[in-house]
Amino acid sequence: MKTLTALKKVVLLTLIVVLGFSCSDDDNPTQFKVQSNIVELALASPDLSSLVAALQRANLVDALNGDGQLTVFAPTNAAFDKFLSDNGFASLDDVPEDVLSQVLLNHVIEGDLKSSSLSTGYGKTLATEASSSNNLSIYINTEAGVNLNGVSDVITADIDASNGVVHIVDGVIGLPTVVDFALADNNTFSILVQALTRGDLTFDYVTTLSTPSGTAPAPFTVFAPTNDAFVSLLGELGASSLGDIDEPTLKATLDLHAVAGANVLAAGLSDDMMVGTLGGDITADVTGGARLTDSNGRVSSIIVTDVQAANGVIHVIDKVVLPKLPENLVSKAYNTPNLSILYDAVQAAGLVDALSGEDPLTVLAPTNEAFAAFLADNNFGSLGDIPTDVLAQVLLNHVIDGSVMSTDLTTAGAGYASTMATGAGGNDMSIYFDTSSGVTFNGISTVSAADVEATNGVVHIVDKVIGLPTVVDHALANSSFGSLVAALGAADGDLVNVLSGAGPFTVLAPDNDAFTAFLDGAALADVPTDALSNILLNHVLDGVTMSTDLVAGVAGYTTTSATGPGMSNLSLYYNTSDGVRFNGVSSVARADVVASNGIIHAVDAVIGIPTVVTFAAADPNFSTLVTALTTLTPDTDFVSVLSRTEGMNGDGINPNFTVFAPTNAAFDALASIPEESVLTQVLLHHVIGDNNVRSGNLNVDGDTVAASLQGDNITVTLPGTGDNIADITDGAGNADIGIVDVDVQAGNGVIHVVNKVLLPSN
Repeated sequence: MKTLTALKKVVLLTLIVVLGFSCSDDDNPTQFKVQSNIVELALASPDLSSLVAALQRANLVDALNGDGQLTVFAPTNAAFDKFLSDNGFASLDDVPEDVLSQVLLNHVIEGDLKSSSLSTGYGKTLATEASSSNNLSIYINTEAGVNLNGVSDVITADIDASNGVVHIVDGVIGLPTVVDFALADNNTFSILVQALTRGDLTFDYVTTLSTPSGTAPAPFTVFAPTNDAFVSLLGELGASSLGDIDEPTLKATLDLHAVAGANVLAAGLSDDMMVGTLGGDITADVTGGARLTDSNGRVSSIIVTDVQAANGVIHVIDKVVLPKLPENLVSKAYNTPNLSILYDAVQAAGLVDALSGEDPLTVLAPTNEAFAAFLADNNFGSLGDIPTDVLAQVLLNHVIDGSVMSTDLTTAGAGYASTMATGAGGNDMSIYFDTSSGVTFNGISTVSAADVEATNGVVHIVDKVIGLPTVVDHALANSSFGSLVAALGAADGDLVNVLSGAGPFTVLAPDNDAFTAFLDGAALADVPTDALSNILLNHVLDGVTMSTDLVAGVAGYTTTSATGPGMSNLSLYYNTSDGVRFNGVSSVARADVVASNGIIHAVDAVIGIPTVVTFAAADPNFSTLVTALTTLTPDTDFVSVLSRTEGMNGDGINPNFTVFAPTNAAFDALASIPEESVLTQVLLHHVIGDNNVRSGNLNVDGDTVAASLQGDNITVTLPGTGDNIADITDGAGNADIGIVDVDVQAGNGVIHVVNKVLLPSN
């Protein structure tokens, strides 16, 4: 009766104010209209009389008469009739006052929210959860009108009041359970609802999770997976639908998503917090984003927090939490205490999915001690200090495609495999294994526990982190390159540091036997260090050259880092007609060892500094020229003469030489090859002594004249005609000779390839 009296006073006061302004019309023509507040609007609407009566009984009139702006979803009389009937109440008087108060407050949101301001999602009402006094959530769906908690539709929107806005609704919005929210948010939780209600389940989740607050086992904390999370789970398990998951597994899975007897908000979670669910413990962490980790090491991120129901709270997660499954590579790391840093690293690098697939992998798993040493050696305070892309590559350098058991390695003895890290040129990184004393990788990491099998591969626990190897690291790891390593250290030019740089390099790496043959009984120390440096650099190419690149080229010339006359880089001839061979003296024994800064091809002979004779002998395009220089001119030792590297010779024929080398086709074009005395003069007419004339030394757009060893001049004209790079006029005046390739640089001169034999004047 007191509340009714108060309502009457409100109405009376309103009438007095209105009449007062009306009486002053004669004095002031301006008309004033007082806007009704929320309660007054309800009083004025016959279809909201039940709401008015409910507000009176729950003593909420004053709460809705205040100055603060409110949004009220006002149920019609018909809505209240249905509410009473559905809940077994004969009248409003039968509804406990505290319950009625909370139900009414569940229709009130702070602020003035017009329908245009509403969007699909969760809001907060003035109702509260009993155990925590947290405000209840309300699910608003605006896809087709405005629906609230899946049970009540707005039928008249945006009735303005002086202290807010009223939306008339066709259903009373009861106090929601965690189940009600799952049912209401169909776009997010429809598959979860299907799972909870599957007919063969031996536990009634819907009934249990609908237990009202104040009755055990309520309240609940529910971690609710989205539809996308369930779709991902089906793919992960290789299932096409929920029906493919057996009942024990489904029940064990659902149990892990609910905590009984606790309403835990997101603020109540902490790092390394053990959360006791109906199905056992899972781990919560909050640093870097709230998340859950199950016993398999799988991580679920909490993407929406604190959806508060009357009997508990929901946190929305993006991955289904699973019970203990047969361990894959990731869960094996998670469940092995001494691999906990590896597990953290895999998470930080975003590699969980990559290591959780169905295809078998081999993981070399560094221990916690190994990671601690790696961090210290590289001046990192923690995993977080390592750039994510670098960390990912280091970890992938421990992963080999396929299941490689320790017996596979010991049977092979030693050799190379490919990891999933990306090396030079985008190629898979190589890793060297040696089983001569245990099983070691890249010469630095030893297996301490082998053949730990997982569902998708095998783990070998190792005692060192295997960093991203350079070409030098690969040489150091493989004892077959011990002589090469010693030579790199002894030579001028700090070659170890040079070849540890960014590169990329392609290194033709002579093995120990190759060095033994090269030294021919001498000691490495007997080789001058400057000469040794140039010899080693003659095995180094700039850039990435895979064996496939060489094979695709069939045969040809490239350039090394060694230098010859005028500091010009030396050429290198390769031919793949029978394996891969360089300068006609060294064959590839093991190709494509990929490092982070280059490629190694192991070769069976040291590639000395080439002379012009070396290239002529190596390149089959010059086989007729070689025959002319040797078999057809026995009285002149052209090979010795053109192999000279020192000047001051008694015959006055001194390097460096510029050789115009006729191809086989050029010799074939002759009517016949001259007899020896004439042929000797012809051959000498192709050589300029004491001068390394490269194409860049020629006069541009003009003639360059030089005397040959035979005595006649040779005239080179730029530019050439047709396909010729340059034209040549020989001593006999023939001007139809073309240079077709230039600058094959040897240590004692340079070769230019010509398409016709040059003839002297006589």
